[in-house]
Amino acid sequence: MSTPRVLSQLPLFPLETVLFPGGVLPLRIFEVRYLHMIEQCRKAGTPFGVVSLVQGSEVRRPGVPADSFHPVGTLARISHFEAPQPGLMMVDCVGTERFRLSSSHQLANGLWMGDVELLDADALTPVPEDLKRTSAALGQLIETLREQHVAENRFPILAPLQLDDCGWVANRWCEVLPLPLSLKHNLMALESPLVRLELVADVLAKAHPADQRPE
Repeated sequence: MSTPRVLSQLPLFPLETVLFPGGVLPLRIFEVRYLHMIEQCRKAGTPFGVVSLVQGSEVRRPGVPADSFHPVGTLARISHFEAPQPGLMMVDCVGTERFRLSSSHQLANGLWMGDVELLDADALTPVPEDLKRTSAALGQLIETLREQHVAENRFPILAPLQLDDCGWVANRWCEVLPLPLSLKHNLMALESPLVRLELVADVLAKAHPADQRPE
């Protein structure tokens, strides 16, 4: 058995979104606590953790319930950084490894820190025959985006495409489908990439039943 990998004092960014491994996350940073966090991570070349909110707000406001967040998150690596003016950062991040929170605490400046255990990456799992329609539909969606001439640095799906891998296909569908936040988190946290893709296929079948008829 592999030895659990642990990170202590990982800076956390609670958001109203779910970051999947291999996913892209653009951020507009203006709060002092996160400006400082991003600057430190950028200089040290270290990641921060993205966790999805259960309650609370991305921005500190009086009267908003205290933050609480789901237990599984994803490490975010800064891939692009701009500071167009003082007090504003425009950052692009890429999701890498998933983690499970062991504990968390909030600093005086409002920044959350956590001790986490890194989770195993999805095993490479070929898309089975009965799910190839779901993979092909994602490929068609990507081609549609390309035909719309979406700028390369704004394209929501990173190359290389892995349309023959269950985890990659499921993750990309989860990013583009309008799913409830809690469902996205639960799908991301699943250990089995095949089960994740099967559940995504069920969602697509319910949304577009005519597309699921046998050929």
